[in-house]
Formats: sequence, structure tokens, C-alpha cells
Amino acid sequence: MNAIVGRQHVITVYSRPECHLCADAIAVLRALQDELGFALQERDIDGEEALQRAYFERIPVVALDGEELFDYFVDEKLLRERLESRR
Repeated sequence: MNAIVGRQHVITVYSRPECHLCADAIAVLRALQDELGFALQERDIDGEEALQRAYFERIPVVALDGEELFDYFVDEKLLRERLESRR
């Protein structure tokens, strides 16, 4: 399991209901979660005005430990590289 200072890496997906790209990104991440050992959080941007302003036209946005990595799609190769570099 990957860990940073005693805790798991956290991948956050900023999304909204009925977004097919969001569902696709979350499915890819769930398929990789056990293998790569990260916690997965989903944030519905519709629940917060600030998130809606920040992400409305870019969803899904995928962040690793608070750093935005991807808009629209998950690049599996890059995600693996980033997690490896943070071990």
C-alpha cells in the first residue's frame, strides 16, 4: 500500500450527477484502487457554489493529495507514475 507519512494517498474526483465522463473516471479509479492503494473521494460540485465555479466546465477533475492531475479523463500511466514517485 502506498503511504505518505503514515497515511494513504487520497484521490479526489470533482464531479456531478448524470455526468458520463465522471462515471467513466470513477470506474477507472475504482478498478485501480486496490492495486495502487489509494483512498478515493467523490465530491459533488453541485453541493457547493465555490466548487461549481471552479470546476463546472472541467468535470471530472481528478486530484491526487490535493494536486489537480486530470480534467475529463484519467491517464492511468501518469497516475501510476505519480503514485510511484510519492512512495
